[in-house]
Amino acid sequence: MILSIREELENREEDLHPRAARSRLSSRVREEKKSPVRTEFQRDRDRILHCKAFRRLKHKTQVFISPGGDHFRTRLTHTLEVSQIARTIARALNLNEDLTEAIGLGHDLGHTPFGHTGERVINGFLEQGFKHYTQSLRVVDHLESEGRGLNLTMEVRDGILKHSKGQGPIIPKNMGSLPKTLEGQILRISDIIAYVNHDLDDALRAGLITEDEIPQSTQNVLGPSFAKRIDTIVIDVIRRSLETGLEYIAISDEVYNEINSLRDFLYDRVYQVKESTEEKDKISHILNTVYQHIESDPGKYISLYPQEDTVQRRIVDFIAGMTDRYILNLFRDLTSPKCIF
Repeated sequence: MILSIREELENREEDLHPRAARSRLSSRVREEKKSPVRTEFQRDRDRILHCKAFRRLKHKTQVFISPGGDHFRTRLTHTLEVSQIARTIARALNLNEDLTEAIGLGHDLGHTPFGHTGERVINGFLEQGFKHYTQSLRVVDHLESEGRGLNLTMEVRDGILKHSKGQGPIIPKNMGSLPKTLEGQILRISDIIAYVNHDLDDALRAGLITEDEIPQSTQNVLGPSFAKRIDTIVIDVIRRSLETGLEYIAISDEVYNEINSLRDFLYDRVYQVKESTEEKDKISHILNTVYQHIESDPGKYISLYPQEDTVQRRIVDFIAGMTDRYILNLFRDLTSPKCIF
């Protein structure tokens, strides 16, 4: 009997590291008929790539809101850079590249307009609060495909949910809070590798800092350029992870400490500067105005699914899914007088 292409691909996965995830062992909340040509992780990657929430990332803030230049990162370009770094590490460690890419493409689907500033405002709209990583899981579980969700594998869902660090530890002392798969752990580290480097690059482009102001320790330990810094960290992660026998995805103390120092530098010199009181007040005013308007006539804007959720929860889903451009246009429509001829 001739094997299907998918079965051939699954057989090739047996050549991966013993601790790599195998797509034939994956499961979904709702069982589905197997594809004849794609593994389960490849199907997840494709579902994320083709979903509406992924396309909206191109008009969502990474750090700089509505930047004047064409070369600043958006949430979409951040996602692509994270996925590329993660795939490089997974390939070098002989882990499941398809799973790593699927998690990478889906990890930030729940981000709000106006980046983390917008997230903090929206957090106040719900009694239980709002976190972009739980919203990312909500997007793929409930909101996409007219409320049916994407029905992703458990491994991809776990990696999406546990990717976020904020200002917390990259590798937590409680290993139970890490993703269950090594591929998910790769994504968690790749996320910070990408953003500390590209946010530094964008801050230089915006003139918030100069090359001379980059900490000397960063240049000494990680390297003097954007490309060199990423290269240094990626190679360090690969080497240290191999030294552990891939018990977990590791990083040397020297590089780990320097990444944390660089992140602290960015919070002090870039993120908090961009979140000036004036700008935060503007963003808060926009989001609150839109929320209150929709709440006054929800049937005009929000869908009825998922029906078990409150109106407030569905309004938050709607606003969180908006691009910066969409919500600014809506705000102008709500607050600007109409011309009558």
